[in-house]
Amino acid sequence: MTKMIVGLGNPGDKYVETKHNVGFMLVDKIVKKLNGSFTTDKIFQAEIATIFMNGEKIYFVKPVTFMNESGKAVHALLSYYGLDVEDLLVIYDDLDMEVGKIRLRAKGSAGGHNGIKSIIKHIGTQDFKRIKIGIGRPKQGMTVVHHVLGKFDSEDVITILQTLDKVDNCVNDYLQDPQFEKLMQRYNG
Repeated sequence: MTKMIVGLGNPGDKYVETKHNVGFMLVDKIVKKLNGSFTTDKIFQAEIATIFMNGEKIYFVKPVTFMNESGKAVHALLSYYGLDVEDLLVIYDDLDMEVGKIRLRAKGSAGGHNGIKSIIKHIGTQDFKRIKIGIGRPKQGMTVVHHVLGKFDSEDVITILQTLDKVDNCVNDYLQDPQFEKLMQRYNG
């Protein structure tokens, strides 16, 4: 069974390791660990790594449309690969959760996240699996944009690296046994 795992973020050196790019950070980590590599597909506006695990094809995707248009690449790739929405897992940041907290959801609204809004708009449903990674709220006087496009504070770097390890394990468990309800029980603390 083929799967597509999408990490959300913004392309370009300017956004590397920013809070809004934890989805990119996670898929980069997994693909590197599996000795894979990304190729940029200009037609689909995404970086794509294809990995074979247990006889299954897994597409790891980083849309390069910028966050607010992520749905364009996700919809186009689902269509091109002939995948169902059930085969999609999206990983992204959530500023309503404390730094390092993770939450798995089988479906749900965008909750104000523009990348998720775009995906819902383009694929026509909010019934897709996702893993949210907490990045915390902006500090007093800081705008949301400045917060999400900023890098993690030094005290949060270790927490987020440990969280990426945990989410890496979660994605690996998902690829071994795609029963998402079981994963939600195990990882939603």
